[in-house]
Amino acid sequence: MRISISAAALAVGGSLALAGLVAPAAQAVGADQECRGLGVANLYGEFIEGDDTHTPDAEGAVAVGGNADFTGGFSVGQELTAAEVDALPGRNALVVAGRITGRNTQVMKGNGVYGSKVDGAVVQAHRGAVAQGASPIDFKAEFAKLRAASTALAAVPQTAGATVRAEGAKLTFTGGDAKYNGFTVDAAKLQGAKDIYLKVPTGSVTVVNVTGGSYDMAAAGTTGFHLWDAGTSAFVLDDKLQSAAGGAIRAKLLWNFPAATTVVKNSQAAWAGTVLAPNAAFDLGSGGPVNGSVIAASLTGKGGAETHHYPFTGCLPGTGVPTPTGSPTAPPVVPSGSPSVTPSGSASPGGSASPSASPSAPSTGKPGASASAGPSVSGSATAPVAPGSPGSPGPSATADGGGNLAHTGSGPVLPLAIGGAVVIAAGGAIVVAARRKATKKV
Repeated sequence: MRISISAAALAVGGSLALAGLVAPAAQAVGADQECRGLGVANLYGEFIEGDDTHTPDAEGAVAVGGNADFTGGFSVGQELTAAEVDALPGRNALVVAGRITGRNTQVMKGNGVYGSKVDGAVVQAHRGAVAQGASPIDFKAEFAKLRAASTALAAVPQTAGATVRAEGAKLTFTGGDAKYNGFTVDAAKLQGAKDIYLKVPTGSVTVVNVTGGSYDMAAAGTTGFHLWDAGTSAFVLDDKLQSAAGGAIRAKLLWNFPAATTVVKNSQAAWAGTVLAPNAAFDLGSGGPVNGSVIAASLTGKGGAETHHYPFTGCLPGTGVPTPTGSPTAPPVVPSGSPSVTPSGSASPGGSASPSASPSAPSTGKPGASASAGPSVSGSATAPVAPGSPGSPGPSATADGGGNLAHTGSGPVLPLAIGGAVVIAAGGAIVVAARRKATKKV
């Protein structure tokens, strides 16, 4: 088909404008590579928009946009590395925007900040400081981005050749792409399995999109998540002390629940991978951990229902949420059989093992903690750290911890927007020039 000069110029101009507008201001992870992740949420083992009622332990950092009830005893951040603490907004391993309740809340590494606390509440830091102050995280803005990211992930087609097969009480996910394996499964089908098996190449990013308004792992008594270990050519039951490929599979495994309003974990199961359920009330149960992070609207858990510090390290297609500075990352992925969402010129990744998600021995010296809830408070401000002091957010802290997109190796969001406008203008100029030239020829 013959295309007129004006139409061709318009197409070029439009392409330039689109490229300028959608290119994410993300963390640079290599030459011509950018990583799209889960934003500030990727820095926290529990990233909760509303209230968090939990005991006794979260190995990673915890951020709560509402109130925190740690009445039964709670410890935070035991397994964080020094670099991970430094990457947190204000170095805060515990952020509670609202009210904190509990007489034994221990922040093992990093700082802590809370909006208010009930009379008698005790919050202590072992390698940092705890203070009352405004949240360094804009939870409303972050969850708006997370919901958009969750929806975008669900729209990516299932990877070509990937299968989801039910055999009685066994459900097996199989994908062969070395970079990215995306699956789509109905919540009813997923919760009907007693054992879940995942077989993907080591180093690939895996996203399981779960459709439906609710998911209850306890419905059929799901107890095992078995991940394929290429080294031993066998499935490994995921747990604290054992995981396939030294934890590399679960480190890049994301369970996405874009529409769920309730997600319930079976107390007898250790759930492998990170859970993204930005609209859901998440019930951890009373036993068994999540070997990854939990991102949810609210959270409850007690007994042995911990969140273990195995942060998500994969790069995601088309989420539009850049990975913040300090997050463990890998190069970006372009799903096979689906449109590329990586900016032009970006390189696709090869497999890589997870930097900080390998299993570790059980941590020791984790004291208990406590708390209870009150009215929800949400806000964005600087952390209660003196300006210029170590860990002070400084003028650019909101880029990592607030409502703006975090970015490294690129300019602020404003220059990106200006650049987009310039590109749009350039595209328009191309169109005008082309039309004038065509007119002169006539």
